[in-house]
Amino acid sequence: MALARIDPLPETHALVEEERYAEAADYLGFFIGYDYVGNDPAAQSLYQSIEEQRSDWLYQLDKLGEGLLHGSSDETIGQVASVTSDFFVVGDMRDLANQGLNLVQGEEVDEVLLALATLGLVATSAQVASTLGTGATGGAAAPAVAGTTVVKSSLIALKAARKLGKLPNWLKNSVMTAASQARQTGSMGQLRTMFSDINILAKTRGGLNILENTQNATDLRRAAHFADIFGNQSATLYRVGGNVAIDISQRASILGRETILLAATFGKSGLKALDSVGALKFTKFASRSSKMVYKGDLLVLIAKLLLSLPIWLLYGIIIFAAWLWTPRWLLSILRHRLRLRPKTSL
Repeated sequence: MALARIDPLPETHALVEEERYAEAADYLGFFIGYDYVGNDPAAQSLYQSIEEQRSDWLYQLDKLGEGLLHGSSDETIGQVASVTSDFFVVGDMRDLANQGLNLVQGEEVDEVLLALATLGLVATSAQVASTLGTGATGGAAAPAVAGTTVVKSSLIALKAARKLGKLPNWLKNSVMTAASQARQTGSMGQLRTMFSDINILAKTRGGLNILENTQNATDLRRAAHFADIFGNQSATLYRVGGNVAIDISQRASILGRETILLAATFGKSGLKALDSVGALKFTKFASRSSKMVYKGDLLVLIAKLLLSLPIWLLYGIIIFAAWLWTPRWLLSILRHRLRLRPKTSL
């Protein structure tokens, strides 16, 4: 009873006010597939208005320019423009030129972005060499082309993360080290081993928000596994459950992907409950809870209050309630039997 379904409308309205329409659509879209939100006229109206804004041609044009000029965007059209420009060297040359201009004007130079642009040029050279090798070997070098493409797309994702302020410090250090190694040996060192995981997050809408909160390569691997399972629902699931969602995703093969998504509609507490009682019991509870109608939130508040009590006090309340509600005739029999119990000698 302490669990309550998330109302996504307040958070969605807040995102709309900040003009984060793509994020608002993903967030509300996560919940609208469930009847308690999907059947709400207010939710339907809000979702429709967001989609109308996103489909407006002026909005789309603005996002296209955002991707071309800045190399980052939260909308698909801007992301495509950004990735396309970076794949064809234009993006790396643009970023190098911008940092050079900053240097000439006496402004701060972003060393990390400079390093990523340099690594991007190295990766492009390797990609061109691999492509030419594929033609010369009749396709035998195709795996090398695929490998360099993963490297390139991962570097593009890291650049986007840097521009959006979502590149974690531990990855900044890895990028700087890799740039130094690339200049000396042509190799990107340990950073290369992370590219497949970065690429998974890069292909996931909102994946950079998850990348931002990783602390090391192990966190990155777990986050990539999470994103691989939940795809474009990962960002909202992470917004709702944080690291609890990532932890429980490691058991998705046991608990079930859809059950985890269902539990997320009850918030972080729902995910914890699922992890505690298992998929079968939680699904039965969720089915019953959808049919419950309470007059106000009194029972929910009482249940949450009981959960917040120390365990010794909770046991005390249970014992007192049991004593209070036990029929008087049963207590009388118990006392009579205790008086008649024979004494044992030492």
